[in-house]
Amino acid sequence: MEIQRVAVIIEDDADIRDLLNAVLQQSGFKVFTAPNGSAGVEAVRLHNPSVVTLDLGLPDIDGFEVIRQLRQFSDAYIVMLTARAEELDTLMGLEAGADDYITKPFRPRELRARISAMLRRPRGEAAAEPADSATPAPGAAVSANVPAAPASASSFTAAPVSAPAPAPGTLAHNGLTLNPGTRTTEIDGLNVELTRTEFDLLHALLEGGRLVRTKTDLVRRLRGEEYDTGTFISDADERTVEVHVGNLRRKLGDDSKAPRWLETVRGVGYRLAPQG
Repeated sequence: MEIQRVAVIIEDDADIRDLLNAVLQQSGFKVFTAPNGSAGVEAVRLHNPSVVTLDLGLPDIDGFEVIRQLRQFSDAYIVMLTARAEELDTLMGLEAGADDYITKPFRPRELRARISAMLRRPRGEAAAEPADSATPAPGAAVSANVPAAPASASSFTAAPVSAPAPAPGTLAHNGLTLNPGTRTTEIDGLNVELTRTEFDLLHALLEGGRLVRTKTDLVRRLRGEEYDTGTFISDADERTVEVHVGNLRRKLGDDSKAPRWLETVRGVGYRLAPQG
């Protein structure tokens, strides 16, 4: 039985809150609402939603601070809803850890489409595959129908211990590893905490290798579009990718002028830095 998805609405305007509630319920969510930032943070902590809609102009806590608090314990997709049209406000929200934004007044169809696109991206950890007792370990000798002779202490030779093989599907580059199954990222064995959007962007770039991934291509990737469907991509959409890549670089400790991992191709997009 499929578990019902959960959404939390943090919005002080009752009319907009009711509209969002109706839109998300129609999209199959169990919805919880909060009229201010403090109540919203607690609602997210309590209900562990997959999606949060957040008004930036809240009466108690600044919306940017709400995002920062949520990112301390939640990996929910955060969609900012704001009447502020200034680019700076949008960029501040994305840099704080939001995944997307929609300006008020918004169209319910657009909100549903953006949330559906986010949810098409992988979420959570993949279940570990059970070990097969009939399958020998890599490198182990196999003999059919021949009982093994007991080894004497004098003839026993210890097998060399090798480093564990990377998990299937793991991508690696210059000490950086990304496991799509567990959605974990490490640098030289140390875990790096990324938002879902940052993880998905890094995944796309690691898959592309030295091939350039354009900003338009990356926008489509974040929307869950496997190919060009002709949907409109604005300058703001591409700017959103730039901000997320900037956040990603900062968390990785990468230098844009002498990159170890993410290389900018000016006017086009991004690719992996050379192997070093």
